[in-house]
Amino acid sequence: MDFESKDTQLNHINEASDNNLKIENEEETSIDLKAVFAALCKHKLLYIIVIPLSLIIGIIYAKSLPKYYKCQVTLAPELGGATGGGTLSSLASSMGYKVGGSKGDADAITPTLYPDLMNSVDFKTSLFDVKVHRMDSSRVMTYYDYLLYYQKTPWWSRLFSGKDTIRHEKVNPFMLTKKQTDIAKIINSNVVCDVDNKTGVITIDVTDQDPLIAAMMADSVKTRLQTFITRYRTNKARNDLESTKKLCIEAKRRYERARQLYGAFSDANQEVILESVRSKQEDLENDMQLQFNNYNALAASLQAAYAKVQAVTPVFTTLQSATVPTKKTSPQGSQIVLVFLFVGILIPTIYALAKEGELKRMIGI
Repeated sequence: MDFESKDTQLNHINEASDNNLKIENEEETSIDLKAVFAALCKHKLLYIIVIPLSLIIGIIYAKSLPKYYKCQVTLAPELGGATGGGTLSSLASSMGYKVGGSKGDADAITPTLYPDLMNSVDFKTSLFDVKVHRMDSSRVMTYYDYLLYYQKTPWWSRLFSGKDTIRHEKVNPFMLTKKQTDIAKIINSNVVCDVDNKTGVITIDVTDQDPLIAAMMADSVKTRLQTFITRYRTNKARNDLESTKKLCIEAKRRYERARQLYGAFSDANQEVILESVRSKQEDLENDMQLQFNNYNALAASLQAAYAKVQAVTPVFTTLQSATVPTKKTSPQGSQIVLVFLFVGILIPTIYALAKEGELKRMIGI
């Protein structure tokens, strides 16, 4: 019984000490919070000065940034040339020509590579000569000249930039000038292409300070991308078509010449019954028939080549056309002002806590 009473007394003593520690910690915490609040109140004049000043600076900064508008265009390309060939593919197959469908005929440039294509120097420099005009003017100019001379910049950036006397130089994608490289970088940031890997839908976003130019460039980029892909996918078929066309024209010329020789010889020797004359006439007739068969086969190949070009020509369905945006995309003035307000509150707070020694105490805790 004595041992049990001693253990009970020890337990009561431990519980009492723990409660005292908790009370002391709570008192220290409440004292720290009061000290922090007192330190902040001691420098309330600093808040009164810095917060309105930060708001004014934030508003001026947001108002000084140029407005940007975004136009979006979406396309759905036809994937695979053979699937869309229809009767043309059947016609080509009946003539002994296979139109697409195999791994060997697969495109080297798939839709997932279109963004890389649009980021290439050749594609960006091809946009230099696109004709555009601003919303508030009917003067037509190139996109290069617009980006070079009519881009708005914040007032503080103009303080450190000299007068631009760069003249327009001939564009050589292999060796761009510094100014042409800068313009290409602007286009690279303004024109963005994205492809959905699941659906294959192509999204083209064009951002610009002028809403009309944003829409015009979105439509131009869409057209140029379609043209490039069409040329690429039909390049081999068009080359085959031109070669077959030349061979067909030459075969027709030889056939007509052989027919004329046979007709002239037959007309001149109608009453002649010599065996040598008959042999010569048969030779001319056989040559004429040979040239005709050759020309007939090439004519069929020419029709198949036309069918193949049509079959491999890609089809693009425009899901969303270019329209002139009515609302700006950036800058977000309210967000910018909130950031400046946060900084305007944070700086006096850190200064006040550091001045009164509370910051070290809080870090120590």
